[in-house]
Amino acid sequence: MLKLAKLLHSKDFHITFVNTEFNHKRILKSRGPDSLDGLPSFRFETIPNGLPESNANAYLLESTNKHWLAPFKDLLCKLNDTATSNVPPITCVVSDAIMCFTLAATEELGIPRVSFWAAGACGFMGFIQHRNLIEKGLLPVKDPNSITNEYLDTIVDWIPSMQGIRLKDIPNFIHCINLGDFMIKFTSEIAETTLKSSAIIINTFEELEHQVLYALSSMFPPIYTVGPLHLLLNQIEDDSLKSIGLNLWKEMLECLEWLNSKKPNSVLYVNYGSVTIMTQNQLVEFAWGLANSNQTFLWIIRPDLVTGDLTVIPPEFITETKERSLLISWCPQEQVLSHPSIGGFLTHCGWNSTIESISSGVPMICWPSFGDQQINCWYSCTQWGTGIEINNDVNRDEVERAVRELMVGDKGKEMKKRTMEWRKMANEAVVSSSASSFSNLEKMLKQLVPIRH
Repeated sequence: MLKLAKLLHSKDFHITFVNTEFNHKRILKSRGPDSLDGLPSFRFETIPNGLPESNANAYLLESTNKHWLAPFKDLLCKLNDTATSNVPPITCVVSDAIMCFTLAATEELGIPRVSFWAAGACGFMGFIQHRNLIEKGLLPVKDPNSITNEYLDTIVDWIPSMQGIRLKDIPNFIHCINLGDFMIKFTSEIAETTLKSSAIIINTFEELEHQVLYALSSMFPPIYTVGPLHLLLNQIEDDSLKSIGLNLWKEMLECLEWLNSKKPNSVLYVNYGSVTIMTQNQLVEFAWGLANSNQTFLWIIRPDLVTGDLTVIPPEFITETKERSLLISWCPQEQVLSHPSIGGFLTHCGWNSTIESISSGVPMICWPSFGDQQINCWYSCTQWGTGIEINNDVNRDEVERAVRELMVGDKGKEMKKRTMEWRKMANEAVVSSSASSFSNLEKMLKQLVPIRH
């Protein structure tokens, strides 16, 4: 979202970027007290979470619809009050598509709303399948015990552009027990509010997801693919905002010096994203799988990575791998993935990680957990030729085999070749005014400019 905001700012839009108070404080803690001062034409505002700070991630999605509408509408009114506000009147709200409450506020105030789908087009197509799954009798699940491997391996052959996909690959929070489940209602609301948007922006590029984008184009308002956003932003000569970031964790920059000392394509980068959690047993299995592979690796271990426990790394693992590993709490991922020493990426398959890896030419070991991660994994492994999937339970032998296969095996070499082809296409999508993502950005601006004036 920040990258998209910076792109719009570079096209002379005045930006007000809205965070929750909780995340705003986390960013100030990780990046410094002046890090969100912004500029006169790029400002930061906040709204409350509506949750106690001691447990600000609990029931977060439920909280958005219950508690966020009123303060968000109050903020819009405050910004539009010409008597007291020192910013231009709001002419358009660009909202994360899952922040459904923003539609009610913009409709009431007569402000157009553009939806930004932060995941891929494939994830979007997966999210909107709940009604079809109900009609086909696959939902609701009558009994939690019926969610077996056989059930999850059911082939779903009627989703446009996704022939052969399994039920397990569709976002798993729609595996509901009854139709009153919150996630079913929430997913329905996402589809409905997105339909009412003036436009939809997706962080992808046409060449990567052309089939699913074509299928979506007949179902929704105009869709603009303006990705990979980080590559497109690199084309914009605007240094004024480069120092502004939204990292929730402090980046340990010493990892770049460590990578400089390694041979090309020799390091496996391991990162499960900013919110994925695992059990202590899964952590230990990952540790010994990495150790037994005898490969060099950079492992990102957040302080909150293990659910309900302190994160404990076996001391024997540290001793055995100290000459070929670096363990840190966070890193600048874009710089790491583009570093020549990185040869592979063990990832949770969040969309940012997926598209950043593809556009850096780095093949993946995929360990999806929730949300759109399963469908991103399926595409990476079966459609794009960029990934190897490992089981969610995590077994050290499987991890070892996958790491060896990716880093030194024949399949890894083929995946590297394919990923480098995607890298070339990703870069070609942003390099000139005739390139697909660059062109789509301009088309989107032409739609927004009449709104703006």
